[in-house]
Amino acid sequence: MLARIKSARENDSGFTLIELLIVIVILGVLSGIVVFSVSGITSRGKTEACKSTVATVQVAGEAYYAQKGSYAASTAILTSAGFLQPPALGALDVTYKVAVGPPATLTVTAGTTGSCAP
Repeated sequence: MLARIKSARENDSGFTLIELLIVIVILGVLSGIVVFSVSGITSRGKTEACKSTVATVQVAGEAYYAQKGSYAASTAILTSAGFLQPPALGALDVTYKVAVGPPATLTVTAGTTGSCAP
């Protein structure tokens, strides 16, 4: 009986420390790849949300013009007139400009740089 237990321990195989370290390194590399790919998707999402917000403000400005015959002076006027929803916390900084003169034009840009770059 004792001989049988001794031979079972000699034939017992398991993972060595080197094998476990190799698996941990491989999992670390794979998780690093996933983190960087997800961050790229997030930045593209923010860029598209920025462009969508600019387009929404542009359409609201044009709808105000179609109804009132002149452009609104600010996004606050568009909001109070019911053409825009009140901004949520952390909303995008939108620059709203009306150029006076024949013909009047509306320019909507995002942020301080005027672009939707992440």
